[in-house]
Amino acid sequence: MKLAERDDTICALSTPPAMAALAVIRLSGKKALQIADEIFSRNLSNKASHTLHFGRIIKNESTIDEAVASIFKGPHSFSGEDTIEFTIHGSTFIQQEVLQLMVIKGARLAYPGEFSQRAFLNGKMDLSQAEAIHDLISSKSAASHDLALRQLRGGFGKEIKQLREDLMYFASMIELELDFAEEDVEFANRDLLKKLVNQLMQALRRLTDSFASGNAIRNGVPVAIIGKPNAGKSTLLNALLNEERAIVSSIAGTTRDTIEDTIIIEGVEFRFIDTAGLRETTDEIESIGVQRSMDKVKEAAIVIYLFDVQEIDSKILSKEIELLQIHSGNENLKIIPVGNKYELLQDPTKLSQFTSLNPIYISAKSGNNLDLLKDQLLHIINTEALQNSAVIVTNVRHYEALTKALQSLQEVNTGLNTGITGDFLAIDIRRTLHFLAEIVGEVTSEDLLGTIFGKFCIGK
Repeated sequence: MKLAERDDTICALSTPPAMAALAVIRLSGKKALQIADEIFSRNLSNKASHTLHFGRIIKNESTIDEAVASIFKGPHSFSGEDTIEFTIHGSTFIQQEVLQLMVIKGARLAYPGEFSQRAFLNGKMDLSQAEAIHDLISSKSAASHDLALRQLRGGFGKEIKQLREDLMYFASMIELELDFAEEDVEFANRDLLKKLVNQLMQALRRLTDSFASGNAIRNGVPVAIIGKPNAGKSTLLNALLNEERAIVSSIAGTTRDTIEDTIIIEGVEFRFIDTAGLRETTDEIESIGVQRSMDKVKEAAIVIYLFDVQEIDSKILSKEIELLQIHSGNENLKIIPVGNKYELLQDPTKLSQFTSLNPIYISAKSGNNLDLLKDQLLHIINTEALQNSAVIVTNVRHYEALTKALQSLQEVNTGLNTGITGDFLAIDIRRTLHFLAEIVGEVTSEDLLGTIFGKFCIGK
């Protein structure tokens, strides 16, 4: 999509392209009202904004459909332009007829996300809010919906803009010092700048640290179920999903590939992955399954390490969990030890050997204590952050920009501590401001906008 094309008048179907009771077609741009007047039985140009009008859509003096026209005059519209939305009957034939008529009268079909792109370019929202629209449409759980809605309301963008404003003052003072370099004056108080930089670094760390939870919630929290053969992994998956999703057998090595499915627990989507049992094997196919299991560990945000309380002692279990943590390459990986088949243990006092690992004891077969496991899963992803007004980063692009901004700030901090000259200090501060500006779209490129809005559905 080229930015120069935003002067065109565009149209698109804003509801799914299928037969339905009703459909909505959106028309936006400089000629929106003119085109609407040419195809609608009632004049809309002289009507007030944010009003509804019933009439007929006409082509060559023949009625295509009866419709309700909603008027949104710029700049008080979603896109910032004159916009008309026609609510018509949901016949696919009617939809195509109306769109073709609009094109004949001078509009063109919109590209994916073009209405939202125009809203951004016309200052109706910042880039992070525009991206939140896509996340909101794509949300599959209450948690991902809440995060997208929170970002759409501008909380994240406001925090980023405030961070930039706080740093901008000192940037301007240091730039002023460079203009008076020969006089050797200092306009930017270095002690105050150090204090501000430390505050900004703390804020950026909080935001980057939130990404692990935010990204997982946005896309579904990946949870790998790992353990020895016959520990009950497939039985646990079936119990969590409340359906016979995985084959359960007493024969070791039944699961030879990963099996995935999702459930929503208290508004949060979890992607559970049942894996092949971890053991030494000469079976080529089973070996591939074991390797895939270990690969899934690296992709998981949480690992449920399921063990049979009758078949293992605490020292071996501790060693296996330690090796799993090392293999994952993620020192922050959350591993939940879960002891299965505890109800079959003839001597319950043997469970005391696992106390230091703080496991959860369940019966995957009967479903006993599954609620404890679900509570632990929710606790790990920090549901408290969802319940308060804290900003949570969910977007990879935002996370990368924040990480780069934090690195630049750390260089500013190092420069302040080592007493580098103002010109080098200014470079690091400008770099920090640049990365923060990228998030909200104050610094951007046509290619970036095309990539972001190209992911949107047509009509939004």
